Amino acid sequence: MATTRTFSIIKPDATRRNITGAVVKMLEEAGLRVVASKRIHMTREQAEGFYAVHRERSFFGELVDFMISGPVVVQVLEGEDAMQRNRDIMGATNPANAAPGTIRKELAESIEANTVHGSDSDENAAIEIAYFFKPEEIVG
Repeated sequence: MATTRTFSIIKPDATRRNITGAVVKMLEEAGLRVVASKRIHMTREQAEGFYAVHRERSFFGELVDFMISGPVVVQVLEGEDAMQRNRDIMGATNPANAAPGTIRKELAESIEANTVHGSDSDENAAIEIAYFFKPEEIVG
């Protein structure tokens, strides 16, 4: 496997509960390395742009409202097959269906407040990374 990069967000429910360190620890223990990270408070425009693919879905407004409800931590993760490794450690979107030991099973509050976002493909990872980071901010 090749070393690749992927994108991750630690969501407002996690920053509110002060568990960003616990999330990062789980990511690192899964073999991922944080090569860029910043804590931001997304604007409505940023959140709507980032989640534009879901604009026509019924949950779009609630998703945007949630993502701007508090600070988030946006990150670039690096490791062997980083996207899949990140998705594996995140667990299923619904924490009730997530495997034991995954971030969502152990730390998420609900399907809506599920602690983390992760890119779903290498192509989307590149788009999402570029949405929040300049190349010089990635210092892996």
